[in-house]
Amino acid sequence: MQKLIQFSFLSLFTTLSFSSCDNAAKTVAKLEDKAPIIAGVSEVISKEARDKMTPDLVLQELLAGNKRFIANTLTPHNLQAQVKSGAAGQNPKAIILSCIDSRVPVEEVFDESIGDVFVARVAGNVVNEDILGSMEYATEHGGAKLVMVIGHESCGAVKAAVDNVKEGNITALVTKIKPAVAQNNKMVGEKNSKNAALVDAVCKSNVKNNISIIRTKSELLNRLEKEGKIKIVGAYYDLHTGTISMVE
Repeated sequence: MQKLIQFSFLSLFTTLSFSSCDNAAKTVAKLEDKAPIIAGVSEVISKEARDKMTPDLVLQELLAGNKRFIANTLTPHNLQAQVKSGAAGQNPKAIILSCIDSRVPVEEVFDESIGDVFVARVAGNVVNEDILGSMEYATEHGGAKLVMVIGHESCGAVKAAVDNVKEGNITALVTKIKPAVAQNNKMVGEKNSKNAALVDAVCKSNVKNNISIIRTKSELLNRLEKEGKIKIVGAYYDLHTGTISMVE
């Protein structure tokens, strides 16, 4: 009798267990049916696609990407698939020189992903021999169609230049921004970093100055631009809105 009771209990437990598993499986299946399936972009940009682009088209794509960034409608990417896709080679369409500021994540603000753009970062987005060499490689050998220098609102390096900071190697860095400070010495208000309008003006002048340095100190980049193979432009990032505007 005891064995019969044990067998009956075991049978009931087994039946309930299978029933519970079956119900759980059906619930998961229903959730999966309702969940959106977003594969995302899985391939990196190809050489064929990049080579068909003009410098103006690359710029248009970057600015369109910034509008998506502002609207919070970024393109979905299958990053792991793109990692594998890009392992064999890269074909970036632009090289962007940015400040190191953590609030300006270059790829994100342009809605770009793995393999899309070369990025060089240095405080104050200043140009030196290494940056020029990187740009020359990116364009002449990497095939990039656009060179962009992007400054940003409330730049710490620019503030240091305005305040004439002298500290370690920061002194040499700040020296590269000093010409932009001198160009705006007639602005009204305090002559220090508390003057937001002054800092903003110096930031944009610094972008322009670095574009000039690129053209004058790199015969290769200057030639490529004159031949229409690349375009060299300046831009400015608004920390409050995430908006990229062009610096003419």
